Amino acid sequence: MEALIPVINKLQDVFNTVGADAIQLPQIIVLGTQSSGKSSVIESLVGRSFLPRGPGIVTRRPLVLQLVYSPKDSKEHRSAEEVLRHQNTEATTWNPITQLSHSIFSKGTINLEEWGKFLHTKDKVYTDFEAIRQEIERETDRMAGSNKGICPEPISLKIYSTTVVNLTLVDLPGITKIPIGDQPEDIENQIRNLIIKYISNPNSIILAVTAANTDMATSEAIKMAKEVDTDGRRTLAVVTKLDLMDAGTDAIDILCGRVIPVKLGIIGVVNRSQQDIIDKKTISDALKDEATYLQRKYPTIATRNGTPYLAKTLNRLLMHHIRDCLPELKVRVNVMISQFQSLLNSYGDDVSDKSQTLLQIITKFASAYCSTIEGTARNIETTELCGGARICYIFHETFGRTLDSIHPLVGLTRMDILTAIRNATGPRPALFVPEVSFELLVKRQIRRLEDPSLRCVELVHEEMQRIVQHCGTEVQQEMLRFPRLHQRIVDVVTQLLRTRLPATNSMVENLVAIELAYINTKHPDFHREAALVSGLLKSTDGLIDENSPIFRQKTPRATPSPMNGTPENKVLTPQKPVNLLPEVPSQTSRKLSDREQHDCDVIERLIKSYFYIVRKSIQDSVPKAVMHFLVNYVKDNLQSELVTHLYKSDQAESLLNESEHIAQRRKEAADMLKALQRAGQIISEIRETHMW
Repeated sequence: MEALIPVINKLQDVFNTVGADAIQLPQIIVLGTQSSGKSSVIESLVGRSFLPRGPGIVTRRPLVLQLVYSPKDSKEHRSAEEVLRHQNTEATTWNPITQLSHSIFSKGTINLEEWGKFLHTKDKVYTDFEAIRQEIERETDRMAGSNKGICPEPISLKIYSTTVVNLTLVDLPGITKIPIGDQPEDIENQIRNLIIKYISNPNSIILAVTAANTDMATSEAIKMAKEVDTDGRRTLAVVTKLDLMDAGTDAIDILCGRVIPVKLGIIGVVNRSQQDIIDKKTISDALKDEATYLQRKYPTIATRNGTPYLAKTLNRLLMHHIRDCLPELKVRVNVMISQFQSLLNSYGDDVSDKSQTLLQIITKFASAYCSTIEGTARNIETTELCGGARICYIFHETFGRTLDSIHPLVGLTRMDILTAIRNATGPRPALFVPEVSFELLVKRQIRRLEDPSLRCVELVHEEMQRIVQHCGTEVQQEMLRFPRLHQRIVDVVTQLLRTRLPATNSMVENLVAIELAYINTKHPDFHREAALVSGLLKSTDGLIDENSPIFRQKTPRATPSPMNGTPENKVLTPQKPVNLLPEVPSQTSRKLSDREQHDCDVIERLIKSYFYIVRKSIQDSVPKAVMHFLVNYVKDNLQSELVTHLYKSDQAESLLNESEHIAQRRKEAADMLKALQRAGQIISEIRETHMW
């Protein structure tokens, strides 16, 4: 089972190259407040001083630290020696140290016991831990700046040694509350969000560091650990600075878990003081002093505390944690391999023959467009109607229901009908209901069918434009890959539809105009209706109402004039002129006579009958006209139009230029797929016996 941690280290290296956060690897997350002793704990585990130190926040980027136990006869040891020989051979400036180092390596007499390698410096080997510290500071300043701000991008460092145990640690910035100097105002939230991101990984072990000279109940590290690990099954507490507690106090209750219980345990350690660091006290000497202090101060629990015990505990916990997480990790890697393979396929390969590719895309798009209309597309939409199905819905649901909702007599009152009848008779009283009034009124109603018919054309035209967005997954991927080509295809389709729209509208208008041009009263369906009322069209003498206004007035008798024997001595007084006829009455609502009621009933019945015939004809002919003049025409001519406007040698180069983000995504997907395949290979090399 000891081989499991190197496997995770290899996976960490693989995924760090692509910056992948989707794979949650087992690792130990070290968190604590500033000056809680995090750096001292990590340096004690390594056995060397290599982390940046100073006032305020020093760790400003996550440090992914892999400790690899490497015996002198190991492959890593031999490889590091070979790299160092190569580095010394390539040295361009001569100096005595380089020359001496080169001669020693050439003789093979050097004993390389500890060295480090950064991921960002590739294969460069660091044997000087002071150089490692300087490289961490330089890389931190490069990404996070020099204003004490933080950066979430991790630094990956691998340390090989003959004295360490295999571990994978992540050192995070210390928890702080108040920004200092030119730190950003939200530095607390930035650090908190960064810590939560790492400790939320369910495959991680949380190493919560708290100083013994502070109240354990106020530990920010323990508090944040409990937020994401409520049951405490992956949290281990470390109490530092046991030697700095107030006189007369001890940490026995804390270390035994009586104050705040932690399931994985609480381990106490003694750090080097700042004076020890200034005096260059070695970590090996500090570990000896730590053991002496624990034996003297806490003899009963000394064996369960201290840095060596912490290292062994972390190694054991991490190995068991990896063993538990590995099956799920293997499944996750396999699933992601499949996902990224599909994603990479969707981006396509680099275009070699652009003219051929352009013609293939045009043909594929035209075929997908027609298939969407005909309903034969491979990827059928399940969330909404589109293409031919939506056009059918427009014809039979939207347009059909709209026509059915138009009443034959809408907007037509009985007074309108009566007025039309009277106007059609002229100065002569009518013995029959005039046919002209029927034609006049029925044409007025037929015109109401024109607007819904034109609206039907408009809806189909809009759907034909929307079909561009439903032309299959493969075509859509090509459109995303080549945005300029996509826009040009949309422009050609839009222009083709725009050129056909006037002809289609004209045809629909003509269909209504044809119905208005000739009122066919001999239509079989209408003729039967007319026969039913033929008796009503005969003379209606018996229906004359004496009360109907015929506007008669007897001529008044003339006033005798002087010429007719009026006494000459009588003076005539002027008289008002007499109106022999009353004014023509305006159209107002009143009770109709029996004759007028009868005439209106006849006209209404005839209008209804003929309107239904015309509506049925329009309801049938408009969809046919739209299909012929718009839909079928576009289907038949789309590919030729696209070829005419797009397939030109001078345009192929510009149209098939990929967008920058697509090229970048293809590269990222390819790198991630390569990393996942490498991870799958690493995991598959683990034998069942290695896990127990």
